[in-house]
Amino acid sequence: MSESASNSRRSFIRNISLASVVLLGGKLNALSGEDVFRLRKKVKLRFVVLSDSHYGQPKTLFDEMMQTVTTEINHFHQANPVDFCVINGDLIHNEKTFLPRFKEKADRLAVPYFVTRGNHDMVSDEEWKTVWNTPLNHDAVVKGSALLFGDTSNEKGTYLSPDLVWLEKKLKDYKKNKQVFLFLHIPQAKWTANGIDTPAFFELVKQYPNIKAVFHGHEHDKDGVHMHENIPYMFDSHVGGSWGTDYRGFRVVELMNDRSLVTYMMNPTVKLLEEIY
Repeated sequence: MSESASNSRRSFIRNISLASVVLLGGKLNALSGEDVFRLRKKVKLRFVVLSDSHYGQPKTLFDEMMQTVTTEINHFHQANPVDFCVINGDLIHNEKTFLPRFKEKADRLAVPYFVTRGNHDMVSDEEWKTVWNTPLNHDAVVKGSALLFGDTSNEKGTYLSPDLVWLEKKLKDYKKNKQVFLFLHIPQAKWTANGIDTPAFFELVKQYPNIKAVFHGHEHDKDGVHMHENIPYMFDSHVGGSWGTDYRGFRVVELMNDRSLVTYMMNPTVKLLEEIY
């Protein structure tokens, strides 16, 4: 291995946290950074999930934090091509005038990206559509995988369940797709301090075994995976705001050729600090 390749490998492994693999039977196994590096050649689909930038929050370095994460993702993409990125809610912090400015920052991403509304994205349905040119509930298909983006709040910032009528229709539309990924800012169970309780949501999703994973933001101090009825519910910490995990990172998700799912957090900022000190 050349010196540059060796340095690239060390950098990649150094910045991985909480790596795991979700097997076809729903079993969750821990992985090492070495394991993730070794499996890179078997990736069929790779995407990044981040949330809670809280762009515009007073007394935070929101411009700097957004610049940092877009730069980090672009650097990651150069070495490990990413098919798309999802910014899963709380893009801004309450003040709606920041939404167009946030889009300007997000547009610096070198990969296609999608967004969902969180409880701090206090804009109307029309204001959202004007900026993003897409409805609050929307869907896409990338490399045969269906992506469903559900709205879980409103202009007042209320914690809500997704529109289950819309969700059921989309799940029926995509029932022949081998995998569906669902993105909702607000957790729909009281697993966390700020989740809500929506039993009907779980009654619906368990009818569709092709749901590969569900992704939540909202909980800045959560960066793990919660298994429920063989479906992984994944949290991605935060990239902005004034509280949460001691690093600001993003989640990488890799669908493998055998349809297992490898996922890990990237936290290059805290790792760099560790090197300095």
